[in-house]
Amino acid sequence: MAPRMTLVLGGIMLATMAARLLPHPPNFTPIAAVARFGGACVADRRLALLLPLLALFLSDLVLGFIVYGYGLVYSGMAFVYASVALITALGMWQLQRRATAGRIAACALAAASLFFVVTNFGTWLTSGLYPHNASGLLACYLAGLPFFHYTLAGTLGYTTLLFGGLALARRHARTRQLPLSSLPS
Repeated sequence: MAPRMTLVLGGIMLATMAARLLPHPPNFTPIAAVARFGGACVADRRLALLLPLLALFLSDLVLGFIVYGYGLVYSGMAFVYASVALITALGMWQLQRRATAGRIAACALAAASLFFVVTNFGTWLTSGLYPHNASGLLACYLAGLPFFHYTLAGTLGYTTLLFGGLALARRHARTRQLPLSSLPS
């Protein structure tokens, strides 16, 4: 990997961690967008998966030990990490198709919805807040609905920033006749 690309990916990971640590509306974070972006734009699949998971893990360390004091493990943690891995896979699937603005937006909607469905299921299953029956699951999803618009807005906004930034970088590279091989395909 080119040194410039390593710096860009490292910067994206640091910015993702910072966005989770700075004050923000609930679930308005770049994690899902970075997972999709990594899956769609990073050729090394292991690195594509590692980028959002490492940003999530490192920011969870700070949140868990310093900010909230719950330690490393929290209820539903496995579901959060699984949803991020699935969203990265969604980005890899997107990589197989021509990236249009409509497809990128649709994939962002799918990523936010996937995160909502998986993590709320995890909350229902592991938190002890809801009975383990259909009405408890429904109550859990209904309780999560007021937060979904933040998840959707964050995913769409950060997706626009990441994919739009990449499109601008490609355009800039073409106008300056820089080698496009230094940018993700």
